[in-house]
Formats: sequence, structure tokens, C-alpha cells
Amino acid sequence: MQPPRGVAAFDFDGTLVRGDSLPRFLARLLGRRRFTTVLVRSGPSMLGGYIRSGRDGSKSALLAKAVGGVPAEQAVATGEAFAQVLAEQVRPDMARSMAWHRSRDHERILVSASLAIYLEPFGRLSGFDRVIATRLEVGEDGRLTGRIEGPNVRAAQKAFRLSEAIGSDPVEMWAYGDSVGDREMLAMADHPVWAGARRNARGFSADAKVVHRPECADGS
Repeated sequence: MQPPRGVAAFDFDGTLVRGDSLPRFLARLLGRRRFTTVLVRSGPSMLGGYIRSGRDGSKSALLAKAVGGVPAEQAVATGEAFAQVLAEQVRPDMARSMAWHRSRDHERILVSASLAIYLEPFGRLSGFDRVIATRLEVGEDGRLTGRIEGPNVRAAQKAFRLSEAIGSDPVEMWAYGDSVGDREMLAMADHPVWAGARRNARGFSADAKVVHRPECADGS
């Protein structure tokens, strides 16, 4: 009988790299001074978005102010350059886990609420087989509309999109995450790995089989 294929799903921000990549990308795209101005002016709409729909609403409000009207070609070029920087910043323990899965020919999937415009080139540089990430809408004029195309890939959407990608065939799955937004994805896995620098995650129960900062995926 054929053993199930191996799948390793990785969150990005706080898991593969430290911190939040979105503000760093926007600062590169707009310039630091302009991004700071946008951030300040977006405060009320971000707060309103958060009250209405949590982090998804806050993120949508920021993107509407920050990237609406930006030429898509400019954003793509910035994303490609930023991806090269990020590829050099993968945490060493996660690099070891990625190498471990690669050595066993497991399918490696990047699943993140961060933007596909830089995670797709990051995925190519880092050897991922597939990237599932939040996409920006491009208008008929070739400029970003400021809207997200489809849902924000966070929380339950991570699990839903990952399930779609895996399909119905049996798999043995590893999942790496660092926040409550990864809870549903971790719950899918045979081997959930808590990969964050923080030692506790709100929303994870004591029996969640969460492993802190593994040296490699099988614990050896």
C-alpha cells in the first residue's frame, strides 16, 4: 500500500521570518516618509475596519489608502526585490525544517495572509512548491485598486485554501505557525509545530500537540 504523501505547510510572518512583512513592503513601495503619512491618515479608517470585521477590516482599510492607484508593474518590481531580501532572512530553525522536508520530498506549501506580490517570488527563491497568499486587485488601467482580490488568507481561510490545494488524497501533514491566525491550519495537521518566538499562544489548548522551536520536523 502506498504511504500518504508528505505535506508541510508554513505560515510566513513570525514563523519563517521575524516580524510583520507588510509594513516593510509598503515602506519600500511608497517610500518611508509617504508610508508614514499614509499610516497616520489611515488610522481612523483602520480603527473603523477593525471594529466592523477585526484584523481583516483594518488591513483592507490600510491597503485602500496605501496602494490604490499604484501602477501594478511598480508593485511587482518592488515585490520581486523585497522577496530577495526576505529569502536571506529566514530563521535558522525554520531553514533547517524546510531542508528536512525537502530532503524527504514533501510538498512544501507557503500559506499566509501576507501579499502574494512578494510571497510568490519568495516562494520560488526558497523552493516552495506552492504559495497561497492574499492577492491585490488590479484594475483595467493596470493600477492597483487598493482592494484585496478574494478573501484575506487568514485563520479559517488558511485551512480552507490549504484543504483545496491538498485535495482528497490521504496525506501526512506538518504545519508551522506562530499565532492564533494559524490555529485552524495547525488543527488540520498530524504534526502541528508552534514555531513562534513567544512561548504561549492564546487559543491553543494544552493537548494541541504543539512543539516549540523544533530542530527538525521529526524532533531528532
